[in-house]
Amino acid sequence: MTGCAGNGGSTDNNLPPYQNESLPLEERIEDALSRMTLEEKVAMLHAQSKFSSAGVPRLGIPEIWCTDGPHGIRPEVLWDEWNQAGWTNDSCTAFPALTCLAATWNPEMSALFGKSIGEEARYREKDVLLGPGVNIYRTPLNGRNFEYMGEDPYLSSRMVVPYIQQVQKNGVAACVKHFALNNQETNRQSVDVVVDDRALHEIYLPAFKAAVEQGGVWAVMGSYNKYKGQHCCHNQYLLNDILKRDWGFDGVVISDWGGVHDTKQAVENGLDMEFGSWTNGLTWGASNAYDNYYLAHPYLEMLKRGEADQATLDDKVRRVLRLNFRTAMNTHKPFGSLNSPEHLAAARRIAGEGMVLLKNDGKVLPLDPTATKRLLVVGENAVRMMTVGGGSSSLKVRHECTPLEGILTAVGPECEVSFERGYVSDATDTYDGVKTGQDLSETRSAERLIADAVKAARSADAVIFIGGLNKNWGQDCESTDRASYGLPYGQDRVIEALAEVNPHLAVVLVSGNAVAMPWIDRVPAVLEAWFSGSETGNALADVLFGRVNPSGKLPFTFPVRLEENAAHAMGEFPGGDTVHYNEGIFVGYRWHDAKAIRPLFAFGHGLSYTTFEIGNVKADRTSLTANGTLRVTADVTNTGDRAGAEVVQLYIGDAESTLPRPVKELKGFEKVMLDPGQTRTVEFTVTPEALSYYDDTKHAWTAEPGRFTAYVGAASDDIRGQVDFTLE
Repeated sequence: MTGCAGNGGSTDNNLPPYQNESLPLEERIEDALSRMTLEEKVAMLHAQSKFSSAGVPRLGIPEIWCTDGPHGIRPEVLWDEWNQAGWTNDSCTAFPALTCLAATWNPEMSALFGKSIGEEARYREKDVLLGPGVNIYRTPLNGRNFEYMGEDPYLSSRMVVPYIQQVQKNGVAACVKHFALNNQETNRQSVDVVVDDRALHEIYLPAFKAAVEQGGVWAVMGSYNKYKGQHCCHNQYLLNDILKRDWGFDGVVISDWGGVHDTKQAVENGLDMEFGSWTNGLTWGASNAYDNYYLAHPYLEMLKRGEADQATLDDKVRRVLRLNFRTAMNTHKPFGSLNSPEHLAAARRIAGEGMVLLKNDGKVLPLDPTATKRLLVVGENAVRMMTVGGGSSSLKVRHECTPLEGILTAVGPECEVSFERGYVSDATDTYDGVKTGQDLSETRSAERLIADAVKAARSADAVIFIGGLNKNWGQDCESTDRASYGLPYGQDRVIEALAEVNPHLAVVLVSGNAVAMPWIDRVPAVLEAWFSGSETGNALADVLFGRVNPSGKLPFTFPVRLEENAAHAMGEFPGGDTVHYNEGIFVGYRWHDAKAIRPLFAFGHGLSYTTFEIGNVKADRTSLTANGTLRVTADVTNTGDRAGAEVVQLYIGDAESTLPRPVKELKGFEKVMLDPGQTRTVEFTVTPEALSYYDDTKHAWTAEPGRFTAYVGAASDDIRGQVDFTLE
């Protein structure tokens, strides 16, 4: 606890320099480094428990404590076992999954998310929050997509920076992950990703770069997979050349748990802190294995034999000390808070703003609870907890408001709400020692469940089907990819049967991924509700009953069929020992544009309960110089009868290029809140950087002179105006 209480930043000259917070950070680091023994230095570089690494007790330098994950603070586990510690005060607020955050298309929501989760981490005395994740959405089958921010590097970059900045204001390090190319769970520990340099730099690295250069992130987690034959937790090209040399990263590289495989590579190829390894033949459940870690005794012996240099060791230790001074030894950090009303309100607000209204024919939504006398809710996801399960992001919450609970709370006594299950999953009530307390056992057959739902639907004024995916193995879950693109558990049959008997049907999808919708022409309304955390039910009810006007936009493309996704069209998912990203830069909407494939729902798509016009698209000049700027403006008007928000999106297309380029790429967006009849002018600044591509023959970004088009619209497939200009 040395660094937590501290001296309030005293400038007492009797303090050793490394403890004197009035001195420059680097001076303090050098002083601490000079006082440490060889053994103390090495001890800082590897875990001493499942989630902590050693400090230097002799010098009063505290331990470093890490925690999962990107949308909530993981419950405590035992010192060196994965079993729950059994604490009664470690329940957290579950914030929406990062797909939902990205779908807000609102950096202010990202800042609110980071501030809130940072406060919870600080209250729990955590020094490193293992998140956020920004791996690109390459395929809808990636089981871990729900932890990331979608398919577009610009959107991910804009959304990750405020999250990091606000987390770190709490004296807690954000640890952006998983660096890099961790775009599938199948064979994640061993698959070697083969990707061209253009795709690497244009698609897969920009969000990490923004996290470092704009967000000032204090930690980066290496990924499990390989790149260029080396595991990414100790990868010369990614960690030493790009991250530390090119981007000037001054923080720590932390391994993913069990992602280290070789002492020499870990020493030389950029890793700073090793966690979760099971070396020397020890099993996953073995205790007290930490001295056998690759950066533990094996590294110490290399140093003693003169097989490893002191300069590399000292660079690692400097980085760990820098992390420690910024977090554990920072006496100026706030105290934080846990499960506060403000955090629950933030979770509810983010969830509501991230939900995406995909379809709303006939204005089925919002529902009027005073006019709807009999409301039927169908679907297991209406009652199933979603905060438990899914891998390392599984949480223990004080309470999770389910969709059915939220709906029941929202309606008055004049609306009768009934529930039918409709389908049954392979539900379990426990994950990683955390129990949901739910009994979801069922004795009825699948046919009986459908028949009962249909019978109830015949007499209902409106039907809400709440289904989608869950956190089970083979769905939205770490360590596994999805088994198929379609909805599991026969949900399509349930939806089709309901659509046959009631035209007032709304389908609510709870998921972190796109899904197939063979019934889409028979269902008038579809809402993507994501995994929305502790306040799921309340946030969903806000949207369903119109208290919140939906303004979310898709952060990734929904293809009609899996084969229309680029990774599957090119035949390289999941690969074997290697996986080739043959689609190159043509990921998501870039692929659909290039091949003129109409998606089920496009990147950037999302409807509202009001309507908007976007027009009068203009540029302040017709040409842009190499060092100049160009302003693109557009007017957006709320033409409906209720207040709402529209996301105005700017895409840039290159009409003439030496190398193949996408038809257009997202280069700007702004979320605008408007009252009925109100108009605002949105302005985007275009620089040559926005026109650049990565020239892999020159290993440099290039903006070629020529003709460009600025497209402004409400989605990647809904362009409302455009203007041409040239780069001189």
